[in-house]
Amino acid sequence: MEIELWWLLVLPLFFALGWLAARVDIRQVVTESRLLPASYFKGLNFLLNEQPDKAIEAFIEVVNVNPQTIELHFALGSLFRRRGEVERAIRMHQHLAEREDLGQDQKLQALLELAQDYLKAGLLDRAEDYFSKLDGTAHAEIALGFLLEIYEQEKEWRRAIATAERLEVVGGRSLQKEIANFLCELAERELMQSRPEAARPLLLEALQHHRLCVRANLLLGDVEKLNGKLLAAITAWQQIESQSPIHLTLIAERLYAAYRDLQRPEEGLQVLRVFLEKYPSTDLLETAYQATLSIQGVTQAYQLVRDEVRRTPTLLGLDKLLEVQLLEVSAERRNDLELAKQLIHQHTRNLAMYKCGHCGFRARQFYWHCPACSEWETYSPKRIEEKGLPA
Repeated sequence: MEIELWWLLVLPLFFALGWLAARVDIRQVVTESRLLPASYFKGLNFLLNEQPDKAIEAFIEVVNVNPQTIELHFALGSLFRRRGEVERAIRMHQHLAEREDLGQDQKLQALLELAQDYLKAGLLDRAEDYFSKLDGTAHAEIALGFLLEIYEQEKEWRRAIATAERLEVVGGRSLQKEIANFLCELAERELMQSRPEAARPLLLEALQHHRLCVRANLLLGDVEKLNGKLLAAITAWQQIESQSPIHLTLIAERLYAAYRDLQRPEEGLQVLRVFLEKYPSTDLLETAYQATLSIQGVTQAYQLVRDEVRRTPTLLGLDKLLEVQLLEVSAERRNDLELAKQLIHQHTRNLAMYKCGHCGFRARQFYWHCPACSEWETYSPKRIEEKGLPA
């Protein structure tokens, strides 16, 4: 009975306190809403009705009437930038950065927004300068991410490596794959300038950062070949099987050419056929077909393609099969086969493409660095049809 009496006394008190808190909150909301200009609510209404131009004008009126609406200044500046009105965004954020009455956090936010404005405008030097000023602040991780983007655009790979290493410390996430690719970019630059020995340590360093870096072994094989070390080149390329077997398609032609230069084309063909058996691929089939045609003739080449199409049927494979048949078909059937091949080839043009696994961008050539989303190693070396993707 004592417990029940206690609850009877306490419950009304709880209800009273709740009612009082609600009244205070409601009064505060009503008071604050009365302080806001009508243009603020007009702007919100325009945004809800998907009329951004009118919303911007309404918000500008609010800013002019009440300069203390700092958050609205930031929102308006960002809206300008998204709409491509970069000059207006820069003026807005520059004004905020120069205001004496803002706290340190708000000034840093203004610098971050200003840096993004300059980046959007393509003024990379100015953007870099402002992002660099944010190192060591609460915005350091975001700023370093943008700096990395800038250095990638400008192909300043050494600075990209330093920034990625700094970002790993600040952000706590691994960028070893990206660093390995930056080193590969530097190595490719050395190879283009006929300096293979300068490329070698860069590629070995790339493999230390990312042991599954297929690109590093591919280029390391190129270095060995340029130095006349064909067996070492073959060894480097064959290492790719233990890293990512589907990427063997990228070195199939190189591999066979090295065996051919060693006067061992039959051995090279045997290696290709083993790879094709284990890791079916249209590109591997193409290289094995050309090698078989050169060494064993049309009949064996046709049998190879026919057996592979039966094992892994694709339109790309069928297109290749018709191509082989045209080599020895009679004149009576040639026109029919050529027509069939032409029709299939037109359709396979959309299938013989590579697709980025991150953003879905399609391209006719293989990329290590997606030109659309700027992610690294997101392209599969398999074509769209081979991956079972819709055309």
